[in-house]
Amino acid sequence: MIIVCEPRATEAQISALQQVVRQAGLQVHRSDGTDYTILGVIGDRGRLNRDSLALMPGVRDVVAVSTPYKLSSRDFNPNDTVVPVGESARVGGTDIEVMAGPCAVESAEQIEAVAEHVARCGARIMRGGAFKPRSSPYSFQGLGVEGLKLLRQAADRHRLAVVTEVMTIEQIEIVAQYADLIQIGARNMQNYPLLTAIGQSQKPVLLKRGISATIQEWLMSAEYILSSGNPNVILCERGIRTFETATRNTLDLAAVPVIKSLSHLPIIVDPSHGVGDRRFVAAMARAAVAAGADGLLVEIHPDPDKALSDGPQSLTFAEFESMMNRCRIIGTTIGRRMGRAR
Repeated sequence: MIIVCEPRATEAQISALQQVVRQAGLQVHRSDGTDYTILGVIGDRGRLNRDSLALMPGVRDVVAVSTPYKLSSRDFNPNDTVVPVGESARVGGTDIEVMAGPCAVESAEQIEAVAEHVARCGARIMRGGAFKPRSSPYSFQGLGVEGLKLLRQAADRHRLAVVTEVMTIEQIEIVAQYADLIQIGARNMQNYPLLTAIGQSQKPVLLKRGISATIQEWLMSAEYILSSGNPNVILCERGIRTFETATRNTLDLAAVPVIKSLSHLPIIVDPSHGVGDRRFVAAMARAAVAAGADGLLVEIHPDPDKALSDGPQSLTFAEFESMMNRCRIIGTTIGRRMGRAR
């Protein structure tokens, strides 16, 4: 259920509405829009008398929401959510934010070279894995805390924000010390205890779509984070598993406009995992920008052929620079901006 307040509703009237909802044993989440305030009611709405609510001072309308995802629904917040990341990045606004870096932090020299190039090409967020969830237990698993430190130091030198992945509840506290944006990987999209715990943190969250998840399941996972008190959620389309084997995954770019119609949350696209082959990454990045994505998550490496993780899908520095220049042109034609090269 959603309570739409009058444009001139007072704070006292809104507080009274929230108190009525809480006294009924339900949760209430407030969203202040440009024109009016919306109160999202979570729980058994049968405990509330809809007609009585509608007659309370300051109420414009009481609307029943049929979708199982309430807080992530555009019904709850008709205005696009903009998530601040670090000091200068804003995901979901006019700008198209680019997050770029290696799949895994391998050394101080590697991550420093990446940070310099990411910043020079105009991106404002650097990605890099410190704890790597690999399909094989014998593959490189990341540098752990040392990787986090190297990532943060390189990012700070080039005025970049940091996004990196959390795999377990126990890692949240240490990762939050070094990251501006915490990533939940595809394998953990339905790890509900982890989602709940990350929701109790105030760090912005990047939620990747699960490899076989429907859009509704994806939004329901976002609901766990939102309902736990963290409003700063960014969705990331990274490809889903289908019968097709020509690419690593099938990049579902239709998810971008669909999410835009269903949800107020920003959505970015990861073309690197979406196709798994660097030959196709730039084309899918351009298509994602044209489709309306709020950003890109791209893997790059100084020498992809020697990368310890995901080398085949990582762009070279020259390929990344070319991708940024072409995506910038597309963004301009649809009224969006991308960071300027330094």
